[in-house]
Amino acid sequence: MTPSTTVTGDWLLEVNNLSCGYGGDSVIRDISFALSHGDIGCLLGPSGCGKSTILRALAGFLSPNTGEIRLQSQAISLPGRTLPPEKRKIGMVFQDYALFPHLTIADNVGFGLKDLAKSEKRQKVMELLKLVHLQDLADNYPHELSGGQQQRVALARALAPEPTLILLDEPFSNLDADLRRRLSLDVREILKTLGISAILVTHDQQEAFAMCDQVAVLRDGQIQQWDVPYNLYHEPSNRFVASFVGQGGFIPGRTLGPDAIDSELGVIHGNRAYKWEPGTLVDVLIRPDDIVYDPDSDLRPKVIEKTFAGTSTLYRFRCSEETEFEALFRSHLDFHLGESVPVRVEADHLIAFERTG
Repeated sequence: MTPSTTVTGDWLLEVNNLSCGYGGDSVIRDISFALSHGDIGCLLGPSGCGKSTILRALAGFLSPNTGEIRLQSQAISLPGRTLPPEKRKIGMVFQDYALFPHLTIADNVGFGLKDLAKSEKRQKVMELLKLVHLQDLADNYPHELSGGQQQRVALARALAPEPTLILLDEPFSNLDADLRRRLSLDVREILKTLGISAILVTHDQQEAFAMCDQVAVLRDGQIQQWDVPYNLYHEPSNRFVASFVGQGGFIPGRTLGPDAIDSELGVIHGNRAYKWEPGTLVDVLIRPDDIVYDPDSDLRPKVIEKTFAGTSTLYRFRCSEETEFEALFRSHLDFHLGESVPVRVEADHLIAFERTG
């Protein structure tokens, strides 16, 4: 879906040609995407690309300069007419948890449930705490909990008013890597169990791919590609997405036909047919998993870097000044710096872009 496309259909959330920012300047421009009921979407990109600006617009903290935001077919943001945040039925989970330190865990979760009787409120709070596996800590205070537990409380509090949509603003960035992975999967399971849609903001690709159904890759305030994680990795729409998503690098090549490119690594075939004329100079994306060890291969590049990672080792090879690439091998294949290693390319997905400059 291109950034200027207007989305239509039976969606939970629709963002159409949205531009907004601060002081009259647009940080994001012509943003369009749609999220289905029960899906988890992600805004992924480097710092300063506009992720948080989109999230603030969805929450109702920013008004659009142009375009619109629709939730369950209702326009909640238009230029000059923005529904207040408290009337949107949108929950928010912040990076720093934003819990009230003087309230117990149960009181934090039930803070927004002012219209319920005391017994009803307690019952709902305990159901939510059980959902996030914290029912035994209901009477504790935030400072007595770990970071991961506090984030679970923040999620339960956001879920308490039964929102239509949850916004997650880099919710795991203060946690260590192992806890981030586990908690992101737990949060996905909770949201899927409840059938609640969400938008996650993150710069962590692994987190985005593990947790989300649809991912928007952003650059300089515009969506480069809104797609499922598999397509972002294997079918990137442009050079930026190809470089940003996953590991890999480009090597020079020359087209032989629609689906064959000649390079220093040999003739590379793939699943994609291009319309370039034979002889067109291109750059071919080579990912570490495109390279396999083959003792019978005549291609023997030299190891110039290696990074041991336990079960695997990431090698960087050089054929010439123009052609370097990475390969990921199981760690039992232990090669040394300067060693020539027999390898071949096994790229099921051919990703290339015409060379410029």
